[in-house]
Amino acid sequence: MSTERQALKGIASMVTRSLLARLTEQYARDMGQSVVFESVGGVDAAKRVRDGEPFDLVLLAADVMERLASEGKVDRGTLVGVVDSSMAAAVKTGALVPDVGSEESIRNAVRNAGAIGYSTGPSGGHILRQLEKWGITPDGGEGVPRLVQARPGIPVGSLVASGEVDLGFQQLSELLNVEGITLLGPLHESIQLTTTFSAALASPVRDRQAAQAFLAYLTSPAVEAAKVANGMTGVRARW
Repeated sequence: MSTERQALKGIASMVTRSLLARLTEQYARDMGQSVVFESVGGVDAAKRVRDGEPFDLVLLAADVMERLASEGKVDRGTLVGVVDSSMAAAVKTGALVPDVGSEESIRNAVRNAGAIGYSTGPSGGHILRQLEKWGITPDGGEGVPRLVQARPGIPVGSLVASGEVDLGFQQLSELLNVEGITLLGPLHESIQLTTTFSAALASPVRDRQAAQAFLAYLTSPAVEAAKVANGMTGVRARW
């Protein structure tokens, strides 16, 4: 008689894709429980959860998770912060590396770029608001950099590596380990955006006990090193 455990199924943001790949592999090895996450764009993920696609676990930006909890699509009683993810910038390997040590220097780098890449997620909205504050808009006129939004599920780093954009902004975790780019480091604190990604059990959940055990693992001190290695940190304040 087989005693193999049923695999847990989850959906998550692209931001946590590399981290979850590492943690689910380790969890399966150590605990004998398979967890399979599909990582997609946050808008698509939330729509699929709302449409009733069956999942055991959901891991998305905290504001999205809050709305899903209010709608009864995830179990609010299990909602917990998993990682904090900050933003960074990158240029193509071999390109002139601009100074990004201050807000002014980043603004100058943006103005000197022919095209700027940004994402569909929270970081993309933040960058658009910041560019507007600096007077840089898609219809800004001659001499203003072209703004290029990466398609859902496509990392901004790939636009930078291909030369489609000169300067790209996204969460550090999504720019790490992208071939063909040079990281410029985290954005200056005056324009930094740190996004919390939280997780919860879906409503309904097939195996509540197993899903809760994995959720506890995601927020345990044992996985902090993996979060840091993937450009993120654990959430300091729990709720």
